[in-house]
Amino acid sequence: MFTLSLSSQDQRDLARNLTTFLSQYKYISDSYIIEFFTEDLWERLPAQWREVLCGLSFPQIADLLLDTKCQEKRYPSAWPLSLLAFRATAHALSFPRRAGQGGAVDPVEEFLKNHSQSSMLSHIFRKHVKPKKQHEIRKLGSLVKQLCDQTNCEAVVDVGSGQGHLTRFLSFGLGLSVTAIEADQRLVTMATKFDEELRCTLEKEKTRDGPSHLSKSGPSPHHVVGWVNPKASWELFLRQLREAECTAAAPSPLDCSSRKRRRNSAELDQTQAPLATGPEPSALSIPFSVSATPPPPHCSTNSFGCSPHGRHSEELAGQSDKSLVLTGLHACGDLSATLLRHFVECPHVRGITSVACCYMKITTREYPSPPGLVVAPPAPAPAPAPPDPLDRPRLVADNSDGCCPGEFGYPMSSWVRGLPGHGLSYKAREGACHAMEDYLQRLREGSLLLRTHCYRATLETVIREARPEMRRVGVQTIKKAHLLPFTEYAHLGLARLGLPPSLLLEPGRLEAMLDQEARVVVYFSLALLLAPAVETLVLLDRIIYLQENGVKSKLLPLFDPELSPRNFVLVAMKTDC
Repeated sequence: MFTLSLSSQDQRDLARNLTTFLSQYKYISDSYIIEFFTEDLWERLPAQWREVLCGLSFPQIADLLLDTKCQEKRYPSAWPLSLLAFRATAHALSFPRRAGQGGAVDPVEEFLKNHSQSSMLSHIFRKHVKPKKQHEIRKLGSLVKQLCDQTNCEAVVDVGSGQGHLTRFLSFGLGLSVTAIEADQRLVTMATKFDEELRCTLEKEKTRDGPSHLSKSGPSPHHVVGWVNPKASWELFLRQLREAECTAAAPSPLDCSSRKRRRNSAELDQTQAPLATGPEPSALSIPFSVSATPPPPHCSTNSFGCSPHGRHSEELAGQSDKSLVLTGLHACGDLSATLLRHFVECPHVRGITSVACCYMKITTREYPSPPGLVVAPPAPAPAPAPPDPLDRPRLVADNSDGCCPGEFGYPMSSWVRGLPGHGLSYKAREGACHAMEDYLQRLREGSLLLRTHCYRATLETVIREARPEMRRVGVQTIKKAHLLPFTEYAHLGLARLGLPPSLLLEPGRLEAMLDQEARVVVYFSLALLLAPAVETLVLLDRIIYLQENGVKSKLLPLFDPELSPRNFVLVAMKTDC
């Protein structure tokens, strides 16, 4: 079922070609569009490129530069071969973002009757779920079920589960036993609430219509508040997973008629008392904290989970031999890489579906702590160590129990790590998260949203001339900035930085910069053209990592990119399944 799309040699050749190509054009992919004027980015382009690109309309930028499907390209002038080669190479080296025959359902068909309700998904799984997420959980859920059937697994661990939309579909819709791990307590609380709502709906339908149409409905999922430590071993991950399954209380019998009364009572309680924080974690530095849900009275926990007596005792007694499938829908930054490592190293994980996002938050040797990196929640202070009479320096090991130090989110494979020029900057990886299809639509429509690039680049010039040390300073989003005259936009932006509006430059200079809006958009489009190649290299590195560890895998453009820009899913299973 799951076979390699490329041979091992093809994978290596593609990685080498990508690193060579991207290294040559780092000056584009690593540049910040807000520095278009301060760094004179336009002059960095070859003179022949500037000559033919400066007069392009926005729809021409879309058709001639970015769109891989445009068949009838009408050039207003002859393009230099170097620019044509740049465009062709960027397209050729990138993984196709759309499925071929038998691929994803056309979103026009899926949302034909109702733009906000998928016709392919049962109504009980559409509540609280936006169209994008409906499309994703339907497609990924079906793939996870197929992988579970192929590997003879019924247990799934959904990491980074959020409000539990995928978890509910896997559990109630596809009959799988699911443990959901999410670091945000608020999201776990919402997921539990939505679970109860769905169970109430099923009870009502059962009373009204007889047995539910969801004949495969499985047990209610376990929700765990937890942060998965990328430096912790798979043994710690599984141990804490067992403990979490033990401490999760079983769902109480439903009384849907009193649900509203219970909700009102709960809201009253919340106004009178703070949210429970749960038991104190142990002194051991562990990969994620256990949910604050109290254990049932018949389940006493220790450092390795339940006692041998209790509701889950039989299940947990054989947990060490229990096979499972890992899944993560848009697992952020290093989380996707961590799950792949657990899959490779842990004998009990038989399969994985990995949908990555937030490539800029991936750690690398050059950028070990990128902006936005998710860090561990604060742990209790360890007991003070006895004084050393020799006053020697003490080595503090970070997560030394089962830690895998020195491993980064990119590169994962030995092959890519050994290629010259394999490094990807924070800016290049951030650009790989942009939505190409959405930008194409803006270009074709000539959307006023496009002017915000030039607005921000002009404002950067104003800021830097007055305060040179304030380079690339974050300016809070200005609502509907594209509908404002620049002076009003600039006043709002300066105020957000605590700077006076009097800093504005002479009107003639401002007008000259604002007249270059088309050039700014062209340059941004050149960088965007490289984004799919950057994403391809990141994902290809993971494919090669799996191949180096003897695991077959396949990369699928599972979601429609117009609905879900990060639409690739990496699917893998152990060969003995």
